[in-house]
Amino acid sequence: MKKSMAMAAAAILALSLAGCSGQGSEPEETSAASVETAAETEDTKAEDTEATGEASEESGQAEAEEDAKEEAGSASGSESGETYEIGICQLVQHPALDSATEGFQAALTELLGDRVDFDLQNAAGDSATCASIINQFVSSGDSLILANGTAALQAAAAGTNEIPILGTSITDYATALDIDGWTGTTGTNISGTSDLAPLDEQAQLLNELFPEAKNVGLLYCSAEANSAYQVNTIRGYLEELGYTCTDYTFADSNDLASVVTNAASSCDVIYIPTDNTAASSTGIINNICLPAGIPIIAGEEGICGGCGVATLSIDYYDIGYAAGEMAYQILEEGADVSSMEIAYAPEVTKKYNADICSELGIEVPEGYEAIAAAE
Repeated sequence: MKKSMAMAAAAILALSLAGCSGQGSEPEETSAASVETAAETEDTKAEDTEATGEASEESGQAEAEEDAKEEAGSASGSESGETYEIGICQLVQHPALDSATEGFQAALTELLGDRVDFDLQNAAGDSATCASIINQFVSSGDSLILANGTAALQAAAAGTNEIPILGTSITDYATALDIDGWTGTTGTNISGTSDLAPLDEQAQLLNELFPEAKNVGLLYCSAEANSAYQVNTIRGYLEELGYTCTDYTFADSNDLASVVTNAASSCDVIYIPTDNTAASSTGIINNICLPAGIPIIAGEEGICGGCGVATLSIDYYDIGYAAGEMAYQILEEGADVSSMEIAYAPEVTKKYNADICSELGIEVPEGYEAIAAAE
């Protein structure tokens, strides 16, 4: 259409020029050539205009696609360079919980570099202090909370249902959070890692070392729900092996010495679960049980290193590290904390306290690893 109009316009112009000149056939031929040349020129211009329009349209589409990619990239924490504030509430200071915290921080530092800041608070074994610490984290609008220890987890659960919470050094989440019909996930803003070593294997370990013992004392803090869970579970396994079990509970470190003295005078062997109060008071326990010649099987390496003879141990650094990896998935990859399954230690190890075993004259069979001396 554009080409036809151009040719028509050129023809009219040529005829007009011919009429004005009054010349013969040569001008007519020249005019015809001019018509064709003009038409071709107009056609070329039209094609160039169309090509320019198509190029502009393609350029606009490319720019729109690039903008969409940039917007998608900015939605990712790693692309935006977002810095995260993470509050850590550790129930009490002792080797096991310290290692879990160290593992958690190490994992996130490796994964996020300088884009993560930690606010580490120690509750000194006090539940009320845990609640105060959690309230501070919530008021500060922290990105995520790590609750290290059962009381810390319970305080975090009571403090917020919005900020993601990860627990570590938690034996049983269903018991700690009073969840019925446990399926492996909490269905809330909470997940994490567990420090539970198989309790049936712990009972077998006790039997392997002390097959002739009759009375086993179960020593734990009555204020720690997870300690009660472990004791209630392992009692069944020990009774199946023929032992008579008796509970010896203390409310806190204030009445610990009197309870331990009573247990040491009545039992052949004492079992202590992964109990935070006991873990922070191993010196008191050892000063009573070692002179009395009473061996202790412990639920974790920290307690065993302080007052026990043997344990079926997990690595607390590993479960803390695993919790750090879970935090990364939540913060950077958008993982839904409510559907994340509780993670457990990948392996357990039989370990023994060489010094205490030597003093008590206990021969440890092959397959046990000596606990490293504290630096």
